[in-house]
Amino acid sequence: MDDYREIERSIIKTYRKSIWSKFIKGINAFNLVEDNDSIMVCISGGKDSFLLSKCLQELKKHGKKKFSLKFVVMNPGYDDKTLELIKENAKRLNVPIEIFESPIFEVVKKTTKGSPCYLCARMRRGYLYDYAQKNGCNKIALGHHFDDVVETVLLSMFYGAELKIMMPKLHSDNFPGLELIRPLYYVEENAIKMWKDKFALEFVHEACPLFGDCSFKSGGKRNEVKELMKVLRNNNPEIPANIMKSLDNVNLACVLGYKNEKEYHSFLDNY
Repeated sequence: MDDYREIERSIIKTYRKSIWSKFIKGINAFNLVEDNDSIMVCISGGKDSFLLSKCLQELKKHGKKKFSLKFVVMNPGYDDKTLELIKENAKRLNVPIEIFESPIFEVVKKTTKGSPCYLCARMRRGYLYDYAQKNGCNKIALGHHFDDVVETVLLSMFYGAELKIMMPKLHSDNFPGLELIRPLYYVEENAIKMWKDKFALEFVHEACPLFGDCSFKSGGKRNEVKELMKVLRNNNPEIPANIMKSLDNVNLACVLGYKNEKEYHSFLDNY
């Protein structure tokens, strides 16, 4: 059996409960994939986006929906070693990637003081949306997973003073007709790591040339939240799942206020 066929089979069989079923749960719960969709799968080179690619390939092969996939790697300025690793993994996993160039790392390095992550993320999103639109895609798929969602909730509360959720799908404000989807919404990172380790897959971990100066490397906010979640999970394994469930169980009668678009509503409005 070819290596990639064994890897594909493991997603359906070995990791059916921890990966495949939760992937399908997200697809069905949020209607992420529909007939005639043209989905651009964004591959960063990491474990999450490559697993997403394989899951969507399996869905296309075994599912009832008829849709097309385009696997795209945006090169923001990777070094040769990183780019070669991405190509090798794509070949091993049988993922037919397209690579397009962008000057993001160069621009961010010249124009940003302090943490470059915000500008880098905005520029990446812009280039990806533009490429998707030019190639006739109506959806962009990203590899954010369950842990990303939970951690982002805590980050928004601790450092943004708001309750803000990483949504499973959303429409683009600047690119009409384009929609972003996150099919790994319910897949936990530990399951992805187990899948990766089973086949001794080596993915890109951190390819940013500014990473040494970035707050994410040591003591960064997301790393702080990751460490906190480890402690909470050790004390009570149900805490991450309870946080996720609470996002779909908000009692507006018991909150001080909320925003609908830009309009603020206080509990006093109807007191």
